[in-house]
Amino acid sequence: MKFTSYWHDTAPRFGAAQTAPVSGRFDVVVIGGGFTGLNAARKLAKEGVSVALLEAAHVGAGGSGRNGGHLNNGVAHGYASAKAHLGAERAHALYRAYDRSIDMIEALVAEEGIDCNFRRCGKLKLASKASHADGLKANIELIAREVDPETGWIPREGLEAEVGGGGFHGGALYRKTAMMHMGRYVHGLAEAAARHGAKIWEDAPVTAREKTGSGWKVTTPKGSIEADRVIAATGAYGGSVKGAPFGYFRRRIISVGSFIIATRPLNEAEIAATVPGNRTYVTSLNIGNYFRLTPDNRLIFGGRARFSAVSDQKSDAKSGEILRASLARTFPHLADVGIDYCWGGLVGMTQDRYPRAGEADGMIYGMGYSGHGAQMSTLIGQSLADLAMGRTDTNPLQGLDWKPIPLHVGEPWFLPLVGMWFGLKDRLS
Repeated sequence: MKFTSYWHDTAPRFGAAQTAPVSGRFDVVVIGGGFTGLNAARKLAKEGVSVALLEAAHVGAGGSGRNGGHLNNGVAHGYASAKAHLGAERAHALYRAYDRSIDMIEALVAEEGIDCNFRRCGKLKLASKASHADGLKANIELIAREVDPETGWIPREGLEAEVGGGGFHGGALYRKTAMMHMGRYVHGLAEAAARHGAKIWEDAPVTAREKTGSGWKVTTPKGSIEADRVIAATGAYGGSVKGAPFGYFRRRIISVGSFIIATRPLNEAEIAATVPGNRTYVTSLNIGNYFRLTPDNRLIFGGRARFSAVSDQKSDAKSGEILRASLARTFPHLADVGIDYCWGGLVGMTQDRYPRAGEADGMIYGMGYSGHGAQMSTLIGQSLADLAMGRTDTNPLQGLDWKPIPLHVGEPWFLPLVGMWFGLKDRLS
């Protein structure tokens, strides 16, 4: 078993990174080489803006290369909850923004010729308990009436053609959802950004940021550069870094570990007994699971196995054992299946689980996707590029307040308590 991301292990390495020291003067510097930062850099370079991108490790090293491979449309919360929290107009706009971002990914993949197995597959949110079915059905019916008629409800007796295991009580179907190979997409996005003129440095973590007379000086162990504008696209990884460059986000982002396993390739009979619908799937429990097939027919099975802010081989291995047990409960016929990959990563959560994008602390920023970044980050990257060029009408999160989390300074000491609370809710629901 490899303790590495399947997406990293089965994608090419980016070959156009700068080899010279970090130096120069640019219009914009982007911090973070994931989907958000790379598409911001790509958009700026296409517009003729001089842009540098600084990545602490390698492109896609963070959440963009460590997720479950879903491009799920719709808001992360129940739509009714989003309406209550944000108001009908903003909830509707946010739902549409997720749809637009998936459309944008599809168009970008075609435009740049990125070979990443993009496919519209649909998502099923599965009722893990009989008591969950009525609420899921009511939510999807509200969505169909108000914002997305291409959704629907599949009753328990209709699930046989969609998912195996026999333990689910119905499912909400979101037909616009897609999937792709995340590693190949992030590689293609980086190649496209460089091809259009962006200068990308890897292994260049930002250690300092200071105001200059005409902009900002950004320092790394490899040198420093100056730029008029700074875009922060660090997500959970910036939120977990101590020090001045990202202090604003450290107080607002909760970095939570998310963990995933991938099986050996399944045969046709195993696929038919597991995910005959070949969609993306997510369960309705607070501490639930998500799963899908890879292009080479492995089952990727993930979840918040442990409420931890650490992702290393020891932590990932512990979480992998929990996920293996969950896999066996969900699909008993796969109880002894070989596990080829086990990995984890950090998810940048906001207190209310809505993403944020805007300007603060001298930076343009987009992050806090709260587990739904793969689908939203491409659109937000383009919106951040627009903000850097003075365009303010393309940010779907404009004006959404973002207060610091009380008693939170970057070390999420409260995560075990949160895990206990969600576990209790799952037992009682």
